[in-house]
Amino acid sequence: MIGFKLLPIVALAASALASPIENVNGTALEARAGTTYTGDATFYSPGLGACGITNGPNDFIAAASYKLFDTFPGHTANPNNNPICGKSLTAKVNGKSVTVKITDRCAGCQGMGDLDFTPAAFQKLAPLSVGRIHNMKWSFN
Repeated sequence: MIGFKLLPIVALAASALASPIENVNGTALEARAGTTYTGDATFYSPGLGACGITNGPNDFIAAASYKLFDTFPGHTANPNNNPICGKSLTAKVNGKSVTVKITDRCAGCQGMGDLDFTPAAFQKLAPLSVGRIHNMKWSFN
């Protein structure tokens, strides 16, 4: 009898582990395709990224916030095998947009929806002199 009562609890716990959710500004965000994220956009000088891919400043790539990268469904201890690697997304702000692929992890990004772009990708949204863009929206393609 006890085993039957525990089974739903175990199933519920397993389901919760498979779908990590973080509460950001009072909104539950799932780390999945189809979600629209809001965050800050910054830029960095890329090199060998967490996905095991080397990129340069003119490539259209971004580093995902560690909060998203580290909880993306299917992630493992080896970041090169993270299913987020190579995912395409489109970011939009102030009527401008850019499409990039995730090839890196942003350790300095504080929000789940923050992205760190290459200079070439960032410039599609704003001049580099801006430094940081707030309230950018993006979703996976």
